[in-house]
Amino acid sequence: MSERLDAPQEGHHASSLMTRLLDSVERIGNRLPDPALLFFLLLLAVWVLSALMAQFTYSHIDPRSDAPIEVANLLTADSLTSFLSGMVKTFVNFHPLGVVLLAMLGIGVADHTGFIRAGLRALLELTSPRLLTPMLLLIAIISHSAADAGYVLVIPLGAVIFQAAGRHPLTGIAVAFAGVSGGFSANFIPSAIDPMLQGISQAGAQLIDPGLVLNPLNNWFFTSASTLLIVGVGWWVTDRLVEPRMVQEVVDGDLADVPRLESLSAAERRGLQAGLLTMAIGGLALAASAWPASSAWRAVEGGLAASSAPLMRSIVPLIFLFFLLPGVVYGCVAGTVKNHRDIVAGMSQAMSGMGYYIVMAFFAALFIAEFGRSNLGALFALQGAAWLKAAALPGGITVISVVLITGLVNLFVGSASAKWALLAPILVPMLMQLGISPDLTQAAYRVGDSSTNIITPLMPYFPLVVVFCQRYVSSTGIGTVVAMMLPYAVSFLVTWTGFLLLYWAVGLPLGLQASYGYGG
Repeated sequence: MSERLDAPQEGHHASSLMTRLLDSVERIGNRLPDPALLFFLLLLAVWVLSALMAQFTYSHIDPRSDAPIEVANLLTADSLTSFLSGMVKTFVNFHPLGVVLLAMLGIGVADHTGFIRAGLRALLELTSPRLLTPMLLLIAIISHSAADAGYVLVIPLGAVIFQAAGRHPLTGIAVAFAGVSGGFSANFIPSAIDPMLQGISQAGAQLIDPGLVLNPLNNWFFTSASTLLIVGVGWWVTDRLVEPRMVQEVVDGDLADVPRLESLSAAERRGLQAGLLTMAIGGLALAASAWPASSAWRAVEGGLAASSAPLMRSIVPLIFLFFLLPGVVYGCVAGTVKNHRDIVAGMSQAMSGMGYYIVMAFFAALFIAEFGRSNLGALFALQGAAWLKAAALPGGITVISVVLITGLVNLFVGSASAKWALLAPILVPMLMQLGISPDLTQAAYRVGDSSTNIITPLMPYFPLVVVFCQRYVSSTGIGTVVAMMLPYAVSFLVTWTGFLLLYWAVGLPLGLQASYGYGG
């Protein structure tokens, strides 16, 4: 099948300069070790560095003890035996691990039974052609709640939907990819990524302030507002920059195996209605049980949003139930669940995809624990804060620097949790010394982490996007996809950073129990 949608093919390839740059990035990135090995190498580096730096005295005052900071030598016999004896506890108590696995159990069932797919298809069916772009962006952003479902479901569906509407299928892929990955940190529905990043931020903050506790939804208001920003900016970029260029691409792929967009069957519609009703009943039941002043969900002082409130401590289990129950109900009504084994299979399938994360989390937990024990993180934070204070940079410039550093690191280390586990022990306490809260530092990280996802070939799902594009345009390569996504990446990075600074200037709350400043 061959179809010329509009203009001639001339000029549709990325420039040779861009191609050379991308080739260089790919070569450099491929030379980096796997994140799991990287954490292990960093662990060894921390041991060696702690032994060397423990020989010196430092004038920086440790705010935790009001005494000069000391570096602990981790290569002594006592330190090494303590490390080995506490290894299991260190791994099991790694905060993000249980959070992610528990949330994925419920999400896995909802995905396995078809509830998530049916919901996305139903929303897209209701969209008028004029609002196709913003709705697809919104659906792609919502799909974050289902972990990787957006990559394997929404992106290929984007191509099918756009082609059915008479628009270029690669434009649909670009829009969906921009929402799923470029807008990764924009979502008004809490997901597993929120408590995961909060846990890492909290671990970094406690290098300076051991008693500091962050709320898992400390960026929720900002990410919710960012949803509107990403939809608006993505809509403008699509109509003004991406789609006019895409019409030059000739659709020449073999579309025999491309899935067609089909309406929901009667059974699927009944299942979706039952699942959504279950979700609504659950939400109403939670609200009704939390409303009374004597509710068991409230903290001792009566607040619902306090970090000590059982409601706040139960966010991850509630996410688990929020997807599990509607998923099971959908499956029973739609006929995709025959017995309890189907539910267990959904959980097992979700866990089978978490093997790599568990391996990475093991080494990350050891590195973070030893980095904290050594006091190197606190020393680097104090020294870095001294340099930044001496430079007298405005707080806004410092926050912009965090965004840019994150965006650069993201080109080489794709995992959001892996990057933050590397950066948080240094950036969070460092900026705390400058009076910037961990909540704001984490928000800046999330902006940088999302914006450059869509232009790095090292992102795990990037090759999959290339394959999706090749179904329609057989000559598609890495340079094609990067050139297609670059306008989104640059626009998101600039406008989202500006939005964060404006959000800060106005003083809007970042999230539950969140602050902009840290006073020690």
